[in-house]
Amino acid sequence: MIDIKPDENVYAGYVDNVLAVWERATFDQMGRGVNWYRTANQLANMISGGDAAAGAGVLSALSANKSWRENVKLATRAFEAGEASGHFGDAIRKAARIMAGEAPETVLPMDAKTGNFYRCILNPTDPESVCIDRHAHDIAVGERYGNRDRGLGASGRYALLANVYRDAAMRLGAIPQVVQAVTWVVWIENKGN
Repeated sequence: MIDIKPDENVYAGYVDNVLAVWERATFDQMGRGVNWYRTANQLANMISGGDAAAGAGVLSALSANKSWRENVKLATRAFEAGEASGHFGDAIRKAARIMAGEAPETVLPMDAKTGNFYRCILNPTDPESVCIDRHAHDIAVGERYGNRDRGLGASGRYALLANVYRDAAMRLGAIPQVVQAVTWVVWIENKGN
């Protein structure tokens, strides 16, 4: 796991790694990344019958260790069936609470991945929220960790990596969630590189 308090050079290297992946984006990848959270917001609104907050909350609750395709399938099925399934118990319970009308902000850990993912989906122009998932971590550290523990449950490590994306975004004149989404698209699609 990476150090929660890296020295300046290591931190600068993390920012440079994010910027390097951003620079590799094709025109198509850039467009999809820039619009990723807007599209996710529309999806959240659609699957929930017009309640974007509930849709974003359920998508977020069911996102842990799932591909986006699987995540969408689980959330869509949850709204269609009126109950969540196909995930571990804690994720299903959180999704159920949100579908029952509880505010996602009270259900999800707002300082962790699922809370930030919810905020990014709900507000695609949020200038502060950054979804740090396993891919965002690997982009910043410049290494694919595979199944190794990244330690993202530690609030200090999560905050450190969120700040890496904020600093990269500042250098690019973009918002952090857009930088995360564009680099995510590039990283996912270029697994062999």
